[in-house]
Amino acid sequence: MDINLLVNITARAWALDILAALHRGVPGRQAKLMAATGAGRSAFAESLRHLQDLDLLTRNPGHGHPLRPEYMLTEQGRALAAAAGAIRAAPNADHALLRRAWTVPVLAVTSVHRTFTDIRRQLPQVTDRALSQSLKQLQAVNWLARDVAHDIRPPRARYQAVGPGRVISQAAQLIRP
Repeated sequence: MDINLLVNITARAWALDILAALHRGVPGRQAKLMAATGAGRSAFAESLRHLQDLDLLTRNPGHGHPLRPEYMLTEQGRALAAAAGAIRAAPNADHALLRRAWTVPVLAVTSVHRTFTDIRRQLPQVTDRALSQSLKQLQAVNWLARDVAHDIRPPRARYQAVGPGRVISQAAQLIRP
């Protein structure tokens, strides 16, 4: 799993949704993708540009009208779209929570027990506040379990993905450069 690539993709709210929609076979026209994802126009356009900048999406050179472009996945985009589709298909997944910047990266690194410091080390870009809030939100929806390791001194809280969070964590492992 390439955690930096995952962090880059999830930096825009609708990027995973766009990749998953294209993987499901939604036509690459902007209007069809917007309808399939439910995104607003400006947030959708920003996510689309972001995916193009990451070289996961490209304009279809064979499609004609410049005001109604069609997009297609690049080779790397196809592989990542499959992972995005698996993440979005997780049972009981709260799609609004999946669009938050740190949800999927935190779940990806908590496939095994990790302390706050371990998670922070795996995700160097995240701030302590953002990580703390993400952990609380994921615990609240039972995607993340927190337990205290009493066998070490001082005792430390450990986190691990559970339930739908575990499914998402396993799907995120498919993201490769």
